Amino acid sequence: MALIEIRNVTKQYRKGGESITPLDDVSLDIEQGEFISLMGASGTGKSTLLNLIASIDRPDRGQIFVDGIEITRLSRTKLANWRAANLGYIFQTHNLVPVLTAYENVEMPLLLLPMSSSERRKRIEIALSAVDLLDRADHYPRQMSGGQEQRVGIARAIVAHPKVVVADEPTGDLDPVTSDQILDLLRRLNDQLNVTLLMVTHDAEAAQVADKQFQLDHGKLVQTGGKGFVPLSSATAQATPG
Repeated sequence: MALIEIRNVTKQYRKGGESITPLDDVSLDIEQGEFISLMGASGTGKSTLLNLIASIDRPDRGQIFVDGIEITRLSRTKLANWRAANLGYIFQTHNLVPVLTAYENVEMPLLLLPMSSSERRKRIEIALSAVDLLDRADHYPRQMSGGQEQRVGIARAIVAHPKVVVADEPTGDLDPVTSDQILDLLRRLNDQLNVTLLMVTHDAEAAQVADKQFQLDHGKLVQTGGKGFVPLSSATAQATPG
């Protein structure tokens, strides 16, 4: 059984008098430890799918299971508890609290969990070490570069040891050099911590760091590269007798 199972998910919105369907009967399996990238033009539903997996939104139709739990059926309270224990979110704009230090920003998800102060301290130090920022623990966001802020955001996303980490355009606000550093960090965390990672990006080169690449187009999800991908021309050639 896959860690994440998306089954026939449809999501629609009303915009004026028009009905928009960013996700139309989408199905996808994501295995434990896989790194998935998702591309598509603006407005095609990339962030919509991310928010459904993160349980921030609900589909109009279909089911989403994470580790055997159907999150689409959980109550609002149970969803909040599930999210705190199982999900990490990396934002494009970092979303750090400016009046808190790096240490305190990373600590925030742990305050929602039953945990001793010593265990919290241990996890925060491990997370900051994983992103090479332990020496910046007492720094405020205004004292850090954009890349350092994003690394704090990544540490915050992994500190609770979540089953799933979702990243919405994690390099969108960064220069090319810093973007490469962040992508290398995500790849390393995926490899070393076996973190299951789903990343939305508009950058085709960034998408290539993932194990599998997918594209959303007119509500449909199509694999475009990575493990298990067979180009249409190759599949046709294999099916044609020689």
